[in-house]
Amino acid sequence: MSLLSNPYGWFGSIADFLACSPADWLETLKANYQALYQMRSTGTQQQAWGDCGEILRSQFALLRENRPDSKFWTLIFEYELPGEGGRRPDVVLLGAGQILVFEFKQKAALSSADLDQVAAYARDLAEYHQASAHNPVTAILIATRYTKENTNRNAVQILNSTQISTYLETLTETHSEIDADRWVNSIYEPLPTVIAAARRIFQQEPLPSIKRAQSAKIPEILDYLNQIVDRASQHKERHLILITGVPGAGKTLVGLQFVYQTERDRPAIFLSGNRPLITVLQYALQSKAFVREIRNFYLQHEARRQTAPREQIVVFDEAQRAWDADRMSEKYGISSAAPGAVLRICERVPEWCVLLGLIGEGQTIHVGEEGGIEQWNQGLKTTIEPWQIHCSSEQAGHFDAIVHTNDLLNLTTSLRSHLAKHVQTWVAHLLEGEIDQARSTMPFLIAEGFNCYLTRDFELAKNYCRSRYQDQSDKRYGLVASSRSQNLVKYGIRNDYISTQKLNVGAWYIDPPDSEASCCTFDRVVTEFSCQGLELDFPIVGWGDDLIWSDSAWITTTRQKNVRDPLQLRINSYRVLLTRGRDGFILFVPPESKMDRTFEILQSSGLALLADEE
Repeated sequence: MSLLSNPYGWFGSIADFLACSPADWLETLKANYQALYQMRSTGTQQQAWGDCGEILRSQFALLRENRPDSKFWTLIFEYELPGEGGRRPDVVLLGAGQILVFEFKQKAALSSADLDQVAAYARDLAEYHQASAHNPVTAILIATRYTKENTNRNAVQILNSTQISTYLETLTETHSEIDADRWVNSIYEPLPTVIAAARRIFQQEPLPSIKRAQSAKIPEILDYLNQIVDRASQHKERHLILITGVPGAGKTLVGLQFVYQTERDRPAIFLSGNRPLITVLQYALQSKAFVREIRNFYLQHEARRQTAPREQIVVFDEAQRAWDADRMSEKYGISSAAPGAVLRICERVPEWCVLLGLIGEGQTIHVGEEGGIEQWNQGLKTTIEPWQIHCSSEQAGHFDAIVHTNDLLNLTTSLRSHLAKHVQTWVAHLLEGEIDQARSTMPFLIAEGFNCYLTRDFELAKNYCRSRYQDQSDKRYGLVASSRSQNLVKYGIRNDYISTQKLNVGAWYIDPPDSEASCCTFDRVVTEFSCQGLELDFPIVGWGDDLIWSDSAWITTTRQKNVRDPLQLRINSYRVLLTRGRDGFILFVPPESKMDRTFEILQSSGLALLADEE
């Protein structure tokens, strides 16, 4: 294997490591690092490698004496998780049928960021690394100047650097030994972000087929959609398909992949009422051909002239943003609600048409969006051509016509938050005021590696993100907050209208951490309007005074024109904000007396207080 193809810094058995001189070992690390990243390693990095190597050399010499079979175990230094922008645990050890992921920190104290970083390495290897699927994966954190005894915290094994061999001697071989060559070259396929997925599709690369996507039935959904397209084209029919789902369930991924698959043979278009999502995707793709804003669709085909689109397949993403008749009249001079307008436009398409609406549950956050799925039923009553309707059985009751039901069309599993199947449940309990139920759900999130914290120290929250994702240039963290909160600006969370309007949302999500426009600078904030359908690895959520706890329920003091239920819009806004994270989130509650009861309730819901180094 050539140096250029090595996804690691050094690879060999413990016996090989002990036989290799420290100088030769370090030179190999440096050479492979330069081959991988086309740059030299820093002096600080080389010092850290040297300290790590010295500790392990001493400990493995003891281990070999007390457990002779360990000399055959495999060491992989600086293994790069493929496609993860340089994410690499310090050491992976394959031994006794187990996978041990080591992270060394040159410090005496532990931090939440350190624990969560190594836990995430272990979680991702267990979930996305094909050759790790049948062997236990353990996260191990070693603070080199830590003087306490070995312990375990939140599924992370914390080892004193002088007691590594003691821990390894106790490993029990309950699984078959691992083929090291196969493991180091195994397929590793994390679910891409919406942005990364769009790039892959645009560049005609296959999306990864991972366990989570399979469990969410996304391949089956795409097959079902393609069957409907084939039937519509053969029989000259018009079909309306509605896919509903929880935040992060993959609705947008389905829509993007569906348009890409069908566009090669039949004209297709991806539309969204979510302007920030469109802006970010177009910024990422450096193209406006693949995704478009639905506003322009209305103007082109209905408001100005009643024309027919060239596309026979239309995907309407974020279709819960379908405005009611009053809002459509105000904005475009169109006399019907958005669903009726879209259906009327699609009726003009010659011969046949498939319209796919992607609807986020509990995410109506704009004025004029409160009509819900019922507006699609009303729109169908105004059509001239016959439409066949497809939706889940849960939504079928909204329609007066005959409906083809298929529960594949209700996505109930969040893909955004890795293994955190319970995030949606926890958020629902919290926002419904079911605090005891939320607290009882939190242990499941913790066990699944989804990190949730609460703090009133804004700087501590920012330091956590910087520390956890240090040297991980593909990771994104930043500030999200409700647009209606009035007390966050003075803490540096500039959620006011003028500041958010000036935001370059494409650069905010896409640019690397060292860019002044990046979200990672914590200089700008996105509100619920600019993060719906998008995501960060780790958002800091500013919890403001627009949704506070009073007596035994959530209340809001905000008032908005033409809003039927201001409290429900605030709850929906916080549902969006709380479901943006892939690895977790931190809630920041301003240290003000009027927020004290809200802070107490959030803590009672199971959130851990973010601690400084211990």
